[in-house]
Amino acid sequence: MIKKAIVIGATSGIGRELALVLSKNNYKVGITGRRSALLKALEQKSPGSFISMAFDCTEEHATIHLEQLIEKLEGLDLLIFSSGTGDLNEALVYDIEKMTNTLNVVAFSKIMGWAFKLFQKQGNGHVVAITSIGGLRGSAIAPAYNASKAYQINYLEGLRQKAKKLKMDITLTDVRPGFVNTAMAKGDGQFWVASPKKAANQIFLAISRKKDRVYITKRWQLIAIIVKILPNWLYKRM
Repeated sequence: MIKKAIVIGATSGIGRELALVLSKNNYKVGITGRRSALLKALEQKSPGSFISMAFDCTEEHATIHLEQLIEKLEGLDLLIFSSGTGDLNEALVYDIEKMTNTLNVVAFSKIMGWAFKLFQKQGNGHVVAITSIGGLRGSAIAPAYNASKAYQINYLEGLRQKAKKLKMDITLTDVRPGFVNTAMAKGDGQFWVASPKKAANQIFLAISRKKDRVYITKRWQLIAIIVKILPNWLYKRM
């Protein structure tokens, strides 16, 4: 049976590789992003596997576009939110913080709420969001990015709790990457950098197993444990 998925943010990086992995694993995939040419190029890699629709998920009518894409797919089993932004901002330039929060908080909330209600209505579904290990603690050099990812992590946990209380068959998977070799990876001293392809394969495995959360790559779970237990006095000096 062919399953139906939508990948929001499929023009590059993890989102693009996830779309390709899904297409090779019996999924019909709706792909979205702002850059139409890149979506069309992805369609050509596997004719018949993809349906593309170019739009900015921060725009007012983003969920209407998603509904139109679902009609073309003739259903939806899986929604992946792989769209995100964030910049190093030691100078605390407000426009950078605003842009980060507009996508990572405002648009994210709108689409997550819409997806949850969609799957609640149909009785089942799976939502996946690419958050970040950065969401575990604050950052002096990228305060809005880390804060917005903390918001996403907590929002997903809230929806997961809601699904449990409602006794709904809705899975919410929180994907927390460390460093992945994409345009989003900024700053010096990066280590354990994974390729987007490797990250996508591990994410697909987590999706198949309906995991609540997963660190990408797996070794980043060790870093997460260390980061979470660091005392505040020490973390402030890092």
